[in-house]
Amino acid sequence: MESGEQDDPRIYLAAERTFLSWMRTGIALMGFGFVVARFGLFLRELAASAQTQPPPRLGLSLEVGIALILAGAGVIAASALRLRGYVASLRSGTFHATFDTRFPTAVAALLALLGIVMVAYLWLI
Repeated sequence: MESGEQDDPRIYLAAERTFLSWMRTGIALMGFGFVVARFGLFLRELAASAQTQPPPRLGLSLEVGIALILAGAGVIAASALRLRGYVASLRSGTFHATFDTRFPTAVAALLALLGIVMVAYLWLI
C-alpha cells in the first residue's frame, strides 16, 4: 500500500463501519439469545394460564439462548481484535491481504448450527 493511501481517512472510516456492523450483529445475537432463553419460561406460563399441565422442560431453550449470548459476546470481542490488527497493519504499512474469512465463516457456521438445533427443539414441543 502506498503511503498516500495509508493516510487516507476513508480507509480507517471503512474499517470502523465494518467494526460497528460486527458490534451490531453481536448485540443482536445477545438480544435474540435472551429471547430464546426465556422462551421455555413463556411456554410454562402459557400452560399455567390455560390451567393445563406444563410441558416437561426439555432444557434446550436455555442452553441455545446461552449459546447465542456467548456467540454475541464472542463476535464483539473478535471484531475488536480484528479492527485492532487491521488498523495496526495499515499504520505499519504491512497490509497486504490480512483479511481473513475464517471468522465470518465460523460465525455463519455457528449460527446455522444453532438454527438447526432451534428447529429441532421447536419440532419436539
